Amino acid sequence: MIINKAGLSTLFTAFKVAFNAGFRSQEVLWTRIATLVPSSTKEEKYAWLGQWPRLTEWLGERQVKNLTLHDYSIKNKKYEVSVAVPKDDLEDDTFGVFSPMMQEMGFAAATHPDELVFALLASGFSETCYDGQYFFDSDHPVNGASVSNLQAGASAAWFLLDTRRALKPLIFQRRKDYEFQSMTAADDESVFMRDEFRYGISARVNVGFAFWQTAFGSKATLDQANFNAAYAAMLALKSDEDRPLGIMPNILVCGPSQRAAANALLEAQFNAAGGSNTNFKAVELMVVPWLA
Repeated sequence: MIINKAGLSTLFTAFKVAFNAGFRSQEVLWTRIATLVPSSTKEEKYAWLGQWPRLTEWLGERQVKNLTLHDYSIKNKKYEVSVAVPKDDLEDDTFGVFSPMMQEMGFAAATHPDELVFALLASGFSETCYDGQYFFDSDHPVNGASVSNLQAGASAAWFLLDTRRALKPLIFQRRKDYEFQSMTAADDESVFMRDEFRYGISARVNVGFAFWQTAFGSKATLDQANFNAAYAAMLALKSDEDRPLGIMPNILVCGPSQRAAANALLEAQFNAAGGSNTNFKAVELMVVPWLA
């Protein structure tokens, strides 16, 4: 092809089409367990986390409650991926071989939030949330008592989540969406010094924890007894005002190594003894490759 402004513009359009095709080809998973929060600055504060409002009968004046503020914030991070395309290859009309790479870059951009969100979920046993405790912990302070959303064990982790609330268990914070970019001008350093064009993606995003009450993490064996115990623990959760929170888990998340056990627990109508499986379709099953 002729390397001029018009040709490079056409090439950029073709590469961006390939990028968009890759971006749209993948069904993302993170939106099912994380809430998208647009960001307008380098850091967003979530001081209000931990507040569970309750209506009471209006007798006399309103009973105004002071919010307990928490020092929890999520700082946006910059991410990028870039590739170099030799100018000679484009001049020799071999640019078609680069289209799959651009499509793969689109796939990488689409699934990057999945990687971040599920990596954060897996790290919930060792990273703190708004109350200063680990996201999955046995010592969350509630009304003077310690409350657990954790099962200890030596198995691969699995998670029971309530994703039907206004705020899902995790937060995906987006300051700048994933953008396809190029350096192809004749006076760009890479073109002048190395005779190559550069294409890449950049974004400013981050992830964080929301309400620990909407998630339960377990490293115990994934079986009927442990599932039932985790489910019951979530249903029993109360606020600082001692009212039921109405938590109803609806998704079980696990990695590929737990797929068979999860299917036996939730997808089989009958148990190994031939009796009815009381947890058949109790919650939706989500097997996530990012938890491998």
